[in-house]
Amino acid sequence: MNDSQSVGSWRELGSHIGTAAVLAGGVLVGAVNIYLAASLLPTAVADIGGERLYAWNMTVFLTAQVVATMLVSRALSRHGNVGSYLIGFGVFAAGSVVCAVSPAMPVLLVGRGAQGLGAGLLTGLGFALIYSALPRHLWVRGSALISAMFGVGNFVGPALGGLFAQFGSWRAAFVVLAVAVGVMAACVPRVLPRSGRGRGKTEAVPVPLGSLMLVVGATGAVSIAGILSNEALIAVCIALAPALVMAFAVTEKRSKDRVLPRQTYQTGSALRWVYLTIAFLAAGIGVEAFLPLFGQRLGGLPPVAAGFFGATLSLGWSASQVVSSSAREQRTVRRLRVAGPGLLTAGLAVLALLQHRDASLLLVIAWLPVLFLAGTGIGLAMPHLSVAAMASTPDKTEGEKAAAAIATVLTMATAFGAAVAGLLVNLSGPSLLTSARYLLLGFAAISALGILTALRANHLAQPIEGRSEDEDESEAKRTAGHGR
Repeated sequence: MNDSQSVGSWRELGSHIGTAAVLAGGVLVGAVNIYLAASLLPTAVADIGGERLYAWNMTVFLTAQVVATMLVSRALSRHGNVGSYLIGFGVFAAGSVVCAVSPAMPVLLVGRGAQGLGAGLLTGLGFALIYSALPRHLWVRGSALISAMFGVGNFVGPALGGLFAQFGSWRAAFVVLAVAVGVMAACVPRVLPRSGRGRGKTEAVPVPLGSLMLVVGATGAVSIAGILSNEALIAVCIALAPALVMAFAVTEKRSKDRVLPRQTYQTGSALRWVYLTIAFLAAGIGVEAFLPLFGQRLGGLPPVAAGFFGATLSLGWSASQVVSSSAREQRTVRRLRVAGPGLLTAGLAVLALLQHRDASLLLVIAWLPVLFLAGTGIGLAMPHLSVAAMASTPDKTEGEKAAAAIATVLTMATAFGAAVAGLLVNLSGPSLLTSARYLLLGFAAISALGILTALRANHLAQPIEGRSEDEDESEAKRTAGHGR
């Protein structure tokens, strides 16, 4: 069995520069928007009020983003590649305009919801079109490029938002986003390959309403637990969240209208373990929202410096993918998938030990390489996990669904991670030092679960990872012949 995979070069990906730019750009605007909006909110609240609804800005955006990623397959079946992207960019631009002209916080929340819907659709389309618009040997490079956009967005967003907030121009920031998205949308018909869908020949994929409502309910339960003070109600919400997640899994397994591909629920499939590993890695980003706070209060850093400390995790994520995506040997790839959550776990655990009240400058500087190391763990594993999901089935329809579901898992994990981060900080009491240690050690434990799921995924995936592209194509034709 061949123990290496075909990995195209970055130069080869450059021959698909138009397609790659649209896929990456769609993911980037959503990633930038999360932290740009967080940086602008204090200025916006001072202008239009609504401080009591402050926390809902992130919740509304992330929940809408999760919902939209579940609709990617339906969008592609009805509108094709080009139409789906135009809808995604259009909804995001409309939401940005609503945010820019908002006279009050409730209107701003409506705009944030629309932005979330557009960002979720664009993120899901990015992964789905890696599968359908790029040759298989460029999947690793394409996945690395798109995954890196999350890290780049987390780095650029706070800086850009801080710049506009510095001059009190929070509305102008949303206008700039709308214009940037409009420019990208204008390029879509010229650079994206058109699919055969969206012309009335293909039956539209049904909306998985049951699964969708359960996921939204689970995310909402954790989010509410993070803002409650009554211990009994917190316990109820914490218990409700995993119950709803289990109900989601049962519903998905029994239903014909699924969010995740059917192979996820088949006995002996590696796909469920691949998705779980992606989820445990992506959830680790939840600590980023509080790192600037720890830098200011515990490390005595000025706000600007503390903000860049928070972005170091994302910088490690983005940078490491450039190196990781060059791995060819399957043995190396399998090791990277396990090493990723291992490094993230180690980085967060060490960072927890480095948290001290009135920390010295030297100790605070030591946080930087540790944060970078933790982010490196995400970047080492993520592109290879994405390709493992895409290559899990030779069936083209299911493969496209498996690719789109990567975005669903990522956004679900990000939403849960943000909610769990707030919950851990809330449970730790008034001491900021205790909050920092609870948060970092809690997410180190979550990341450690990713080591176990990666090992399981590797064990189950080995029999099929040596298949060639020709073998996959032949098997896909046989499957299509028997299934139709």
